[in-house]
Amino acid sequence: MPDQPAPEGINAEGVTAWLEAHAPGVAPPLRFSLIAGGRSNLTYPVTASAGQRFVLRRPPLGPLLPSAHDMGREHRIMAALAGSPVPVPPVVGLCSDEPVTGAPFYVMRFVDGLILRDPGVVEPVPEAVRWAAAESLVDVLADLHGVDPDAVGLGDLGRREGYVERTLKRWRGQWEKSKSREIPLIEELADRLAAGIPAAGPARIVHGDFRLDNCIVSPDDGSVRAVLDWELCTLGDPLADLGQLLMYWTEPDDEFSPLFWAPTRAPGFPGRKDVTARYAARSGRDLSDLDFYVALAYWKGACILEGVYVRYASGAYGSTDDSWRSFESVVPRMAEAADDYARRAGR
Repeated sequence: MPDQPAPEGINAEGVTAWLEAHAPGVAPPLRFSLIAGGRSNLTYPVTASAGQRFVLRRPPLGPLLPSAHDMGREHRIMAALAGSPVPVPPVVGLCSDEPVTGAPFYVMRFVDGLILRDPGVVEPVPEAVRWAAAESLVDVLADLHGVDPDAVGLGDLGRREGYVERTLKRWRGQWEKSKSREIPLIEELADRLAAGIPAAGPARIVHGDFRLDNCIVSPDDGSVRAVLDWELCTLGDPLADLGQLLMYWTEPDDEFSPLFWAPTRAPGFPGRKDVTARYAARSGRDLSDLDFYVALAYWKGACILEGVYVRYASGAYGSTDDSWRSFESVVPRMAEAADDYARRAGR
């Protein structure tokens, strides 16, 4: 395996020594690459000389907002869910020693499969497998919400009360710290949503960014092999996850999608009504307030994407193409979509 320069954010010598100590049988040289297009933490595939494959996750480059990009939290959640009905990648370990590669990081073993994000990945997948992947995704979400947080050691992951209130407070604060311009609708929506929060049931584990392209699926039968990106996971109202999933679940006739390219526009995927009905049947939950949670998802997504836009503009993700510049116009459109769902919900 020829030596290659490590991508920005990786100290090859430090990470190699750490991985040799924590993954038996790993020997140098290690080959590192960077998965392009990440909007939050940086993700690096790692291949060892004997062919073992891993994935390393670390925060973006440059200064970070307080409480964001907690590697220890992501690692803890995936380790706790191992053996539960929720498929997660096997974790190798967490490194909190920043000098190793400039920031805390964790390593997990590579899970083979498809991430249905780009046309080149989705188009060869038979329509029956696309439908099956959607059903498996919904089932996994319901299974996650069925996990008892105390039983897997995550009972102290977050406060059990006031999830929506905390969400509104946190992301409004992050908006104020990271915004590049004024969008009055963001503040107005925060007030309207805060004034009409639905009654919450028992707190469950909430992923925080649950969508199709945050999962690895089998190319054979569409089953979800691993759920990724647990950065925003906490305890809270499970309908927030369903609202988030529906925000991203773009249908072929939709004029707007928060994604560059929405895989669910392709033939063979069920519509939002099918997704909602399957979740209701699998979970047994009352979904009468679902429009509120879709509004919350669009609003939170606008706040997050503004921060991502600002970090791209500052160079925190290293050298990239210019596709991130479109986020400047997507943020206000997400706010408008949040406003539409909030009005449907009577807020």
